[in-house]
Amino acid sequence: MIRPSRGIERYHATIAWLGSFTMSRRHLFVRRSLAFALSISLAGLAACSMKDKETAADTAPPSRGDTIVPGSDRDAGPVAEAPAEPEAAPIQSVTSEVKRAAPPPPLMGGYHPGAQEMVASAAPMSGALYDKRARIASTSPGALVAGKADVYRYAQMHTNTENYAHMEGNPVKQAAAEPVSTFSVDVDTGAYSNVRRYLNQGSLPPADAVRVEELVNYFDYAYQPPADKARPFAVSTEVARTPWNPETYLLKIGLKGYEAPKNTRPPANLVFLIDVSGSMNSADKLPLLVSSLKMLTGQLRDDDRISMVVYAGAAGVVLEPTPGSDRAAVLAALEQLQAGGSTAGGQGISLAYAMAQKSFIKGGINRIILATDGDFNVGDTRVDTLKDYVARQRSTGVSLSVLGFGTGNLNDEMTEQLSNVGNGTYAYIDNIQEARKVLVEQAGSTLFTIAKDTKIQIEFNPAVVAEYRLIGYENRMLKTEDFNNDRIDAGDIGAGHTVTALYEVALVGGKGLKMDPLRYSQPAALADPPSAKEFAFVKLRYKLPSEDASKLIEIPLARAMLDKAGPASPDFKFAAAVAAFGQKLRHGAYLGDFGYERIAALASEGRGNDAQGYRVEFVNLVKTAAALDGGVKTSAAPPAE
Repeated sequence: MIRPSRGIERYHATIAWLGSFTMSRRHLFVRRSLAFALSISLAGLAACSMKDKETAADTAPPSRGDTIVPGSDRDAGPVAEAPAEPEAAPIQSVTSEVKRAAPPPPLMGGYHPGAQEMVASAAPMSGALYDKRARIASTSPGALVAGKADVYRYAQMHTNTENYAHMEGNPVKQAAAEPVSTFSVDVDTGAYSNVRRYLNQGSLPPADAVRVEELVNYFDYAYQPPADKARPFAVSTEVARTPWNPETYLLKIGLKGYEAPKNTRPPANLVFLIDVSGSMNSADKLPLLVSSLKMLTGQLRDDDRISMVVYAGAAGVVLEPTPGSDRAAVLAALEQLQAGGSTAGGQGISLAYAMAQKSFIKGGINRIILATDGDFNVGDTRVDTLKDYVARQRSTGVSLSVLGFGTGNLNDEMTEQLSNVGNGTYAYIDNIQEARKVLVEQAGSTLFTIAKDTKIQIEFNPAVVAEYRLIGYENRMLKTEDFNNDRIDAGDIGAGHTVTALYEVALVGGKGLKMDPLRYSQPAALADPPSAKEFAFVKLRYKLPSEDASKLIEIPLARAMLDKAGPASPDFKFAAAVAAFGQKLRHGAYLGDFGYERIAALASEGRGNDAQGYRVEFVNLVKTAAALDGGVKTSAAPPAE
């Protein structure tokens, strides 16, 4: 066997180095470009080195284990350049076909009449094994010789370009200076399954991949449901001592959505918007995506409608609106999907909204389900531009949810924020079990919204509370005045959803304070009745799905809850353990010496009724993180600025 040249060995080391360190988003392009340049130049160097070795060995017979390169002087056949890998040829032809097709529609332009023809012309790309970067390599001057594609794929495989929005943890605030805290609810769970994926693959997740509230809200809690449909959710509160700081208290606010039986939900008009670009060509992407949507298809009723839009280098419709009774047609459309080409995500979103309007059901569920790794690279790919477009579409009555897939190039910032502004939810599908949880067990929550623009505002009484800190929800914070403004968008709650928020609270005169008391504040003057009997006042605003005016819920929290705080319930213990774990992974500054072992012990105490085994799995993930945090391996996915 011919030994790789020293240049190739240095190349491998350089690529591994490029993929191992964290860089800001503004330098991400530089890193990608450098990796690409190295892959092409050093692949050529490898080819030259191999050619030199073959020439030097011309007079010697081939020994056992030698590799005969097609087209070399030692090949028995005619002298010719080694052909490229079979998959590379369709890519080049697809590129030329797409260039000859009609130009793609603008992001804001809706359906383009030539879109289906563009997809049809791009059909040869089906089955291609290269993503957008490999396509560039295959169409660069000089055909790929045997081995070059493998070298380039190695570079691609070892370059981690996952993208996460940067977040600073919520700070401690003094109630005397800032008594009001306002935020939007969040029912997303994508961060938890993504963290699980990192840990199961042997890495600690990047801090910005950890959204604590999504970890906490991944789990169901035994909150009391609403008594009837008149109010879409019920509110529960509980207070206990903070596990990581016995001098402070944890306040838990829980919401439980109304459980709507499957046969009572409105009919659904769903558009599957599916990324079939080259970057989706791996087992944890398109094949898992297809299996996941097959599961969802099995949950649909005969009066539902399903459409399917795909996008790669262009976007097109592969399934016109089809009744839920014709499941065979939906499954057949899913079965034919294959990956290849670049990623015109913006064009796909525009076409999906046009399809949703085409089969709009008045009074029904009208939702786009975008399934992607979020690696858009054709057309306008700016997050803010796409968010603005999706936000404008809310007024049409069509919502957008996102299912994230894959590793290595996951654009979590894009997928999570599009679902936020699209009145939808974000879930990350790391395995088929997660697909079943999201699309089968929680199909009602995923599809059927029972309350929209749901906001929570808490006013703390400075006479009782000295300091407070909201745990998580960093990218859901609102201004105080936003609470009463019905034009401000906020989170939606699906049927049966549970939402949990945790505040750490330090009392006036207590030992758990992080800051010195304000010299000129006079909290005693604020202690006149009835405020002396309350430590906080909770308000919630929400809208019914068909209404534009919000409704208000008000709940005073008695000071006696603090005085009589007893042992935490099992659910409270478990939620506190999950919150502590999220803070630990984010390198939080408020846990003290509360480490993994104590987090796992607290979670074990709160296992309760764990029929699906999700809580046991969590305890095992904590133990895995403890082992990895000893310096074994740390993820180098670059956080965004």
